[in-house]
Amino acid sequence: MPKFEKHIFVCGNQRPPGHPRGCCDPEARAELQKLFKQKLAERGLNAKVRANQSGCLDQCEHGPNLVVYPDAIWYGRVTLADVEEIIESHIVGGKPVERLRLPDSCINTPSCEHKLRRLDGVSEAEAGSRNPERSRGTSGTTEQE
Repeated sequence: MPKFEKHIFVCGNQRPPGHPRGCCDPEARAELQKLFKQKLAERGLNAKVRANQSGCLDQCEHGPNLVVYPDAIWYGRVTLADVEEIIESHIVGGKPVERLRLPDSCINTPSCEHKLRRLDGVSEAEAGSRNPERSRGTSGTTEQE
């Protein structure tokens, strides 16, 4: 079997309800990963692109999140409604979905504005209502280490 051209790692981490960092898959249902696999198979891409459920990607404040390799493109606050757009634009078309893309300044850094909001007790939903561009309707999202 030829090697995969791309890997999509979908965070499937869980934490207890109310955890300050949140979590990406609070109900442990792997819905995002399963939908990616289904949609990739429907397009005949499942031999070239692999959608894997991962453990914690340590981007909890942006969850649900995923990363596409080898491109090293990180997406945050991804919903089921975003899956086809990510496949069409990024996986097929080679153009990342900018509205979902996490800035490099937020990846693996203690100073990301989203982490500061969570630590200050401002939920992502509250932060989104203050900045509608970042509001993605992801109430109830959380993640564990």
